[in-house]
Amino acid sequence: MSDSALSIAFNPAGIELDPKKGLSRQLYQALRQRVLDGRLSGGSRLPASRDMASALGISRNSVVRAYDQLYAEGFIEGRVGDGTYVAKLPAKALPLKKLSTNLSTGFSTGLSPGLSTKSAEIPVITSSKVIHSTALSRVAEHALDLPPSGVPRAFRVGVPAFDLFPFEVWSKLQAAFWRKPDLQQLCYGNPAGDERLRELIAVYLRTSRGLSCSADQILITSGAQQGISLCAQLLVEPGEGVAVENPGYRAAAYAFAIAGANVQGVAVDQDGMDCSALAHLNNCRLAYVTPSHQYPSGVTLSLARRLELLAWAERTQGWIVEDDYDGEYRYSGAPLAPLAALDRSGRVIYVGTFGKVAFPALRLGYLVLPKGLTEPFARRRSLDMRHSEVSTQAVMAEFMAAGHFQRHIRRMRRAALSRRDVLLANWPRDVAGVGAMPAIAAGLHVAVPVAGLAREQELLAQARAVEVEINGLSSYWQQDSVEPVDNRAGLVLGFAAVPEVQIKAALERLGKVWRQVKSPSPAGRGLG
Repeated sequence: MSDSALSIAFNPAGIELDPKKGLSRQLYQALRQRVLDGRLSGGSRLPASRDMASALGISRNSVVRAYDQLYAEGFIEGRVGDGTYVAKLPAKALPLKKLSTNLSTGFSTGLSPGLSTKSAEIPVITSSKVIHSTALSRVAEHALDLPPSGVPRAFRVGVPAFDLFPFEVWSKLQAAFWRKPDLQQLCYGNPAGDERLRELIAVYLRTSRGLSCSADQILITSGAQQGISLCAQLLVEPGEGVAVENPGYRAAAYAFAIAGANVQGVAVDQDGMDCSALAHLNNCRLAYVTPSHQYPSGVTLSLARRLELLAWAERTQGWIVEDDYDGEYRYSGAPLAPLAALDRSGRVIYVGTFGKVAFPALRLGYLVLPKGLTEPFARRRSLDMRHSEVSTQAVMAEFMAAGHFQRHIRRMRRAALSRRDVLLANWPRDVAGVGAMPAIAAGLHVAVPVAGLAREQELLAQARAVEVEINGLSSYWQQDSVEPVDNRAGLVLGFAAVPEVQIKAALERLGKVWRQVKSPSPAGRGLG
């Protein structure tokens, strides 16, 4: 077949261009799609730019730009003195498609420039199609729910009194940093974090928490969760056992599960995790604990069990990941010394965060690592994110150096204590199926027992109806827990997120709605 015949065979019918949008882009997309689906076969000659423009009723420049883009991407090729041709693409690169054999024999000169709303259908990749590896499967099985939206309400869990944060001071420090930044700080930095901030954290932990450590043991992270994930990635082999508190912090359990660990829940009582159970777990090499204020029960790991846990780690050459997420909040006496302060064998990784003192969106946390682990942890972190955001680290360092941090901690502790007291004083009594409010010696939340799962769900629904946020204790348990479901019920309330007047108003609404229905208590652990 002659080149003239190939040119005549090209049919622009169906190419509809909207004059209100980029004509060259539309023409490029139309011709590209025809090459990909086989309507324009390799070796076919395209009309000259002038002829194409005339047929479509557009400017020649629009055609030239479309041709140029197709040429640059390899869809068409120019032959000197001979015209423009469709490139011959490998047959395997083109989709299989049944094409019509009814070919037009000429150009249509009366094409409508109306808008075509049809776009190439892109297949939707569902989880069932994309998940073909064990890693992706684990992600699908261990996905966290989205956090609550909107401004904090009573009794949102995990939120401090950031309405009291000194934003004016912070903004001045931020502005000062960016007014004349150190150019060195704007380059790629140390994945372990800002050196000055690490030094100040070490000083703070030594003086305020009794944890003896140096700056070279500290790794800055994007919140506590990244620190936990790093531990999961580097300290656990696939198939190895990891002990977690049950009930406990689901995000930590999920991080270890996604790393391939065999996550095993360990019961929690009034003295914290039952450390004696660790000896009976299969191939367990790591324990994740929240000793200062167990999440979510609120109990403190007793000294006897702390020593038992440390002895287990030393004996088995295992690891302890200590999440001290709200250790600054203690309402009688000084904050407890971390478990890491008792460690003499280098088996404890301490996880700290600024999110519970400042605000969660800050995404600034840190690890205190046994000597020798900082470098490999930093190397591994650099593959996920080169290093932490620079200005936040620098501003936090200045915030601490100028004394604002310690003053703010004292302010936050007083506020949390005041809000706790309002909760205790106004908590609705004599609500069917609801146990007694426990003492609150530390932390930013409290767990109240409930008689049965059905009653828990009923109370939560009633709370949502009056715009009060409460978590169900049942959601913190491992799915494979042997504990009867009715024994897992309870209410988890954060009491620091909103001022006292909002706490009191929320409790009044709860008291009214909760006393409307008196549900019988099912058989279970009982209340007391």
